[in-house]
Amino acid sequence: MNTQRLLRLRPFFFIVAICLFSLCIDLMPSGSCIFAQQKSNPSATDLFRRENLMAWCIVPFDSQKRTPKQRALMLKELGISKFAYDYRAEHIPTFEEEIVSLQEQGIELSAWWFPTQLNDEAKGILALLKKHRVTPQLWVMGGGNENMSPEEVSKFMASEVVRLRTIADAANEVGCKVGLYNHGGWFGVPENMTRLLTAIDRPNVGIVYNLHHAHGELDRLPEVLKLLTPHLYVLNVNGMQTHGDKVGKKIMVIGEGDRDRDVFQAIARSGYQGPIGILNHTNEDAYSRLNANLKGLQKVVMAIRQP
Repeated sequence: MNTQRLLRLRPFFFIVAICLFSLCIDLMPSGSCIFAQQKSNPSATDLFRRENLMAWCIVPFDSQKRTPKQRALMLKELGISKFAYDYRAEHIPTFEEEIVSLQEQGIELSAWWFPTQLNDEAKGILALLKKHRVTPQLWVMGGGNENMSPEEVSKFMASEVVRLRTIADAANEVGCKVGLYNHGGWFGVPENMTRLLTAIDRPNVGIVYNLHHAHGELDRLPEVLKLLTPHLYVLNVNGMQTHGDKVGKKIMVIGEGDRDRDVFQAIARSGYQGPIGILNHTNEDAYSRLNANLKGLQKVVMAIRQP
C-alpha cells in the first residue's frame, strides 16, 4: 500500500524538485556558478561587435586604388559604419568628395590622419570639416629618441606641448578632438603619452593606441591598457605575433598571430568600451583584407568566450 502511494506522489516530488532547483539558481550570487560565468563572457567581448568597428589604413593602402565613392560603397557592403581616413598628397584634391561620399552611404567619418603641424594643409582640412559639419577625431603622431637624457626630454616635451596645443585649440574651434597617435619613438611609449597628455592640459586631447606599433609592449599589455584606458579614444588592433615587427610579421590578419587569444582577452578584460579599429595597411585589396580581419576577429572572440 505504501509503495503504491509513493508511486502516485512521484510527479509531485519531481515538480517540487524543479522549483527548488530554479530558486537556488536565482538566489546564487552572480559569478558563483558556471552559468553566471558564461553569461558574463559575451558582454565582455561586446566591444568587438560589427557596429563598433572602424576601418583604418585603407586609402593609400589598397591595391584597387578605389575612389571615394567606391570606398564608401565597400564599407557599406562590409557592414562597417565607422571610418578613419588616411591619405597621401594624391588624395588631397578629393578630400571633399570623400566626406560627401561617406555621408551619402551613411558611413561615419570617425577620424582623420592629421598633419603634425597646423600648416595650410591642416587649416584646409579644418575648413572642410566645418563646412560639412563633421567632427572626426584628428590623429596626430610624434617622434623623439627613446634614449634622450632628462634634459633633452624636458626640452622635447616643452616643444611638443606648444605644437599639440596649437592643433588642439584649432580643432576645438570646429568641435574636434585630437588623438595622440603612437608611431614609435619616445612619443609612442605609453607612459610618455600619458605624461604628455597631462602637460598639454586640453580637454579635447586623448590617445589613439595602435597594436601594430606596440609589439614591444605585448608582455605587459594588461598593464598598458590599464594605464591608457581612461584616456583612450580608439584602439587599433592587428594579428599579433611575438616579435612580429622584427621577423616580417608586423601586419597580420587577426587570428593568425600566436599572441592573439591573450591579446584580445586582455582587451576584453580591460574595461575599454570605445571603438576598435581594424586595418588593411598592406598592398592587398582593402576589401579582402578587411573581410579577412572580420572573420578572424569573429573566430578569436568565439575562442575567448569559452570558459
